[in-house]
Amino acid sequence: MNKILLAEFTAREGARDEVARLILEYAKKVREEEGNIAFDVYTRSADPRAFWIFEVYRDEDAFQAHLKAPYGGPFNAALVPLIEEDASVLTFLDPVT
Repeated sequence: MNKILLAEFTAREGARDEVARLILEYAKKVREEEGNIAFDVYTRSADPRAFWIFEVYRDEDAFQAHLKAPYGGPFNAALVPLIEEDASVLTFLDPVT
């Protein structure tokens, strides 16, 4: 079964462009992961500092491999001082059947 999640965070005032640059560079790497199906980056129309990332992985193993990727830690370390939250807020999703 696919592993699906929504990651949310808000760029600090004045940091939106740097956050966008970081997340788009990171997205390129994640999309190359064997088990990644989707890594779509959005901002809220009413608040372009609010980022939403829709992620889909083939299964739990693919998600765990994503978490262990060598570029994840440096990305998060660079992101945290630029966002209002302590870290990305993750919401795991299940399909309605």
